[in-house]
Amino acid sequence: MNGVVEGFAALVAVIAVGWVVGRVGILGPGAAGVLSRLSFYVATPALLLLTLADADPAVLVSAALVGTAGSAVLSALLYVGVARWRWRLPAAELTTGGLASSYVNAGNLGVPISVYVLGDASFVAPVLLFQVLVLAPVGLAVLAGSRTAEDAGTSHWRMLTQPLRTPVVVGCGLGVLLAATGVTLPPLVLEPVHLVAALAVPAALLAYGMSLHGAPRPASGEGSGQVWLAVALKTVGQPALAFALGRWVAGLEGVGLLAVTVTSALPTAQNVFVYASSYDRGTLLARDVVLLSTVLSVPVLVGLALLLG
Repeated sequence: MNGVVEGFAALVAVIAVGWVVGRVGILGPGAAGVLSRLSFYVATPALLLLTLADADPAVLVSAALVGTAGSAVLSALLYVGVARWRWRLPAAELTTGGLASSYVNAGNLGVPISVYVLGDASFVAPVLLFQVLVLAPVGLAVLAGSRTAEDAGTSHWRMLTQPLRTPVVVGCGLGVLLAATGVTLPPLVLEPVHLVAALAVPAALLAYGMSLHGAPRPASGEGSGQVWLAVALKTVGQPALAFALGRWVAGLEGVGLLAVTVTSALPTAQNVFVYASSYDRGTLLARDVVLLSTVLSVPVLVGLALLLG
């Protein structure tokens, strides 16, 4: 259980620092937005470029992907279907909720938990690659399209190509290109990219922590039903779907089945909050789901490790 405890402790510590910084006001009133944009537009694309440049695309066709990708897609679709029927939300808000219901914290939580609980960091690779290559670009395409559609005088060509010019998608594309061609960037280029990429996670966590200062109690407003729907799907629905798909569709057993279930039970990633705040679409929902799913996923992860391990 050390991996679960250590991973969550690191998250909470950095978020707490962000909350203190926001409370003291040392960085000014607009600092949280600046940090979010720094992470979204600069650091995260660099991190994804490095991640995908060293990745093995073969993991995208592994049996584990049936459980991880399948459960993520089904969880997102369930949220979209229920929220559209119940609250008649527009596409951009549905997209944020769908991402919050399915986009797991595979980076700064998935890797340590995979190492300590599963014994191998490679177990998190399928869901990590699926998210950055498929889930994030699709979600960002809808969010970017909603922003572009509101701009008066925007041409249809600019609206269609906006997702391709999103920094995260550009970073993914460059990383995939490097992996496919086998090209290795020289140290003179890699060193500054590594330095910038190292900002992605702490900047997102600090911005998230600052956003919590002065915020109302999570899931206390008019959108509480949407928040709890996303939290329920993320903490219970997605791992249950992953287990079912992994066991009875992909035929996984033992550690393989445990890996699929545990990685799908990881809480909502801070990326979703960064994406939502960057386009100002469902920011409060994303913030609350990240917080609640992070807290509630601890007993779920421990229980899964004990039951299936």
